[in-house]
Amino acid sequence: MERWIDMLQWPAMLLTVLAAWCIGSRQPGRRRLGFCCFITSNVLWVLWGWQIQAWALIVLQFCLAAMNLRGWKKNMSMESQT
Repeated sequence: MERWIDMLQWPAMLLTVLAAWCIGSRQPGRRRLGFCCFITSNVLWVLWGWQIQAWALIVLQFCLAAMNLRGWKKNMSMESQT
């Protein structure tokens, strides 16, 4: 089980990179995908960080998730204005 959880860092890292790429898009759908990838990566980082007791990483992920949700909301309000 520990080995499986240890491997979570790789998909978490890949999702974080993909999310950052998508967030920079001019297409609203791609930006939404980026926010979803960020939230998923936040969850994976928390699961991984819990196993190794990386409490600062876990707090960071909650802060980043809050900022991602804020970005999602702003993105959605911009879409509704057009």
